[in-house]
Amino acid sequence: MRQRREEAASWPQAFFPGLVLLVFFVIPFAIMLTVSFFKRIEGGFFEPSFELSNYIRFLSPFFGKILFTSIALAAGAAAIVVVIAFPFTYIVSRMDRRTQTIILVFILSVLSLSEVIIGFAWSTLLSRTAGIGNLIAWLGLSDAPQAYTPGLVALILGLSYLGFPYAVLTMYPAISRLDPELPEAARMSGASPLKAFVSVTLPIMRRTITGALILVFVFTLGAYLLPQVLGRPAHWTLPVHITDQAIFQSNIPFGAAMATFFLLVSLALVGLALAVSGDRKGSQP
Repeated sequence: MRQRREEAASWPQAFFPGLVLLVFFVIPFAIMLTVSFFKRIEGGFFEPSFELSNYIRFLSPFFGKILFTSIALAAGAAAIVVVIAFPFTYIVSRMDRRTQTIILVFILSVLSLSEVIIGFAWSTLLSRTAGIGNLIAWLGLSDAPQAYTPGLVALILGLSYLGFPYAVLTMYPAISRLDPELPEAARMSGASPLKAFVSVTLPIMRRTITGALILVFVFTLGAYLLPQVLGRPAHWTLPVHITDQAIFQSNIPFGAAMATFFLLVSLALVGLALAVSGDRKGSQP
C-alpha cells in the first residue's frame, strides 16, 4: 500500500517534465518523422504521402560513407577530448580553491564562444599567412609557412576544442569528490603512480568518463559549421548534407529522412555505450 501511495504521488511530479519532453521532443520528432515520408514535388514543395524512397536513397553507399565519417569524426574527437580532459580536471581538482575558480571561470567563458567564432579562429590560427605555420618556419622546422587548413587534423582540433569545456565541467564534480586516500593507499602498497592511477582512479571514474564521452560525442556529432570551415568536402558531416538538402536543394522530405535516421543512430550509439558501461559495472565483484 505504501508503494502504491508513493507511485500515485509521483504522477503529479512527473507531469511537468513529461509535458516538456512532449512539447520539445516528441512533437517535433513526430512532425519530422511524418514529413520524411512525404513526396517532393516540383518547385521545392511537398505533399502528404507515404513513400519509402527517401529512406532508400539515404541508405545508398554514398550517404552510408557520410554517416560513417560523421560518427568516426565525433568518436575520435570525443576520445581525444576525454584523454586530455581527465588528467587536466584531476590536476585542477587538486589545486587550491582560488586557482580552481579562475580556471573554471575561464572554461565557462569558452562556452560563450559560438561555433562560428571557434571555426574562424582556428582557421586563422592554422592558416599560412597569419597562423602557426609562420612560427614553425621561424623555428626552422619547415622551409616556408604552410597552411594546415582545410584538412582532417584541423577539423579534429576544432571539434576537440569545441567539446573540451563540456568534458571538463562534466567530470569536475565527481573528480573533486574523489577520496585522495584511495590512490595514496595503492601507492603505499607498492604500486607506481601510473599503476595506481590506472588500477584505482580510472575504475572509480568509469561512469563519469563514459558520461563525458557520450556528451562530447553527441555534441560534436551535430557540428555543422566546423566541418565546412576547417574540413574538406570529403569531411563534411551529415548535418551539413541535411542542411544542404533541406535549404539549398529544397528537398525537405529527404532532409527530414536523413535527420530522422541520424537521430535514431545517435540514440542507438548512446544506448549501446550506456549498456556497455552498465554491464562492466555489474561484472565487478
